[in-house]
Amino acid sequence: MSNESLANLLKEERRFAPPAELAARANVTAEAYEQAKADRLGFWAAQARRLSWASAPTETLDWSNPPFAKWFADGKLNVAYNCVDRHVENGLGDRVALHFEGEPGDTRSITYAELLGEVSRAANALTELGVQAGDRVAIYMPMIPETVVAMLACARIGAPHSVVFGGFSADALATRIQDADARVVITADGGYRRGKPSALKPAVDEALTRPGTESVRSVLVVRRTGQETAWTKGRDVWWHDLVRRQSDQHTPQAFDAEHPLFILYTSGTTGKPKGILHTTGGYLTQVSYTHHAVFDLKPESDVYWCTADVGWVTGHSYIVYGPLSNGATEVLYEGTPDTPHQGRWWEIVQKYGVTILYTAPTAIRACMKWGDDIPAKFDLSSLRLLGSVGEPINPEAWVWYRKHIGGDTTPVVDTWWQTETGAIMISPLPGVTDTKPGSAQVPLPGIAATVVDDDANEVPDGAGGYLVLTEPWPSMLRTIWGDDQRYLDTYWSRFKNRYFAGDGAKKDDDGDIWLLGRVDDVMLVSGHNISTTEVESALVSHPKVAEAAVVGATDPQTTQAICAFVILRQEAAAAEAKVEAASADAEGDLVEELRAHVAKQLGPIAKPKRILPVAELPKTRSGKIMRRLLRDVAENRALGDVTTLTDSSVMELIQSRLPAASSED
Repeated sequence: MSNESLANLLKEERRFAPPAELAARANVTAEAYEQAKADRLGFWAAQARRLSWASAPTETLDWSNPPFAKWFADGKLNVAYNCVDRHVENGLGDRVALHFEGEPGDTRSITYAELLGEVSRAANALTELGVQAGDRVAIYMPMIPETVVAMLACARIGAPHSVVFGGFSADALATRIQDADARVVITADGGYRRGKPSALKPAVDEALTRPGTESVRSVLVVRRTGQETAWTKGRDVWWHDLVRRQSDQHTPQAFDAEHPLFILYTSGTTGKPKGILHTTGGYLTQVSYTHHAVFDLKPESDVYWCTADVGWVTGHSYIVYGPLSNGATEVLYEGTPDTPHQGRWWEIVQKYGVTILYTAPTAIRACMKWGDDIPAKFDLSSLRLLGSVGEPINPEAWVWYRKHIGGDTTPVVDTWWQTETGAIMISPLPGVTDTKPGSAQVPLPGIAATVVDDDANEVPDGAGGYLVLTEPWPSMLRTIWGDDQRYLDTYWSRFKNRYFAGDGAKKDDDGDIWLLGRVDDVMLVSGHNISTTEVESALVSHPKVAEAAVVGATDPQTTQAICAFVILRQEAAAAEAKVEAASADAEGDLVEELRAHVAKQLGPIAKPKRILPVAELPKTRSGKIMRRLLRDVAENRALGDVTTLTDSSVMELIQSRLPAASSED
């Protein structure tokens, strides 16, 4: 596909109809929208019946004290039983639950029967350590099967877990342990990352020296890398010593539907992380249903792979609880997409015959940067559905994903949701929706979402504003752990009786929703609100640009100035390097070319004031771009915390090139 034809495709907002075969066999049809519209609570009550309840609920929603919701409150169930035991009892014990692929190349395939035994042993081990229902357990682990086992074991005994991303610092871990008052920490000696062992246990040891972590009685350690590991006698215990000697029999206890399942911390504007609390019955109902509906899962034949880390909500909902509750066979990969080579992901797709792939726009754009020829070396014909998650996806990346990974026939479901929502809220349905590149499109059946202006009025088609949710939903957060007032202030104070997601959005002429990113990523330039996502998409639509990150920097004339950091496609970068060697003006010419391109795409008001070509962007290990750090660079401030970056030296490289960034109008 030429760049000119791609530009025409996006300009025309061409739709892609579902493949006829998929539509004919789709799990969910258009009738679901009508059913949910006619009786929203009845619709969710029906989805709850997809689960196995020890005591079936007679009540669907208690909204008597808004915004504190209770879903299926008089029902009782066990999440781990729903994710493991019932499949074994139904004769599916020999089905593979997890194909584990370690970064060094070691593999394990674990059946549901084997997973049941492991979860039972781990539950017995936690009980031996004194963990009781209601006690919090912190999990600080690499992407290995024991991480999934640990989460399910906590759920089995009713101990809410707090999974902390393995890339976080000791201080970040300590803060989360303190806030949750955790009794046990489950960790590993380390994991493999970019071809070498990366230690985890030292961060736990350091975190537990901080005041306020005295609640931790035990540290349970998985041996993964074999690294030398410091040991605190009486506190630390090896997983293989404690768990392996336990019985593989354990009777799960049923818990109230509103029993806490997990706390997951997300960024707060005050700097203090927010502990998002999710409970049991409503959460499992929605993640199970949305995984079934959005990914059209056929558990008897599909191999599903979500590339997220379990330290984020995507890993909770669409690696652990959603897929396993549906009896899925899935891939669990420990490492990075470019280790030991840039085709590692596609090698894994080919090896396991992956049929459903769910990943982030950042990863897609990285693959674009590496070149079309890399995925072309592998057989990706098993793929029948592609998903996108984590941030708005620009149309060019969407089209590249469909064309080069999906063979130009595979549907792409672009999903919007948050840590706070717990499950997917806005997405195409693959057998129903004519998809549009870059748009999450419409709320799922049973979800009420719209776009409003500053006065909370719903905007007409073709206009933009703020994304809000107007009715409670089963997987919604119940509160911020230990701080109900912060919950009210953060999510319910901006618009009366409406949950404000913090994201900007617009409706197109068909009424479909396009996400514009966080509101704090909407720049105010000379009185105009300009989305960083739109400018990034305009830059990436240029044939020389592989990836872009845009921030607004304080400007005395325009309130904010648009500053862009771009990674060039490999062929463009090579050409620019040759020209640059002969001409000091080469980079300036490229910058002007890109500024003019954005002005042509979005109008002169959106022309970046500064553009800096860089070799890499600052990213966390989950693939998220740290725009906060780029804003520090753009405003010549001291850099904030860089401990969560995959490679902190990226910021030094960017700063070293800063003088070349200026471009005057």
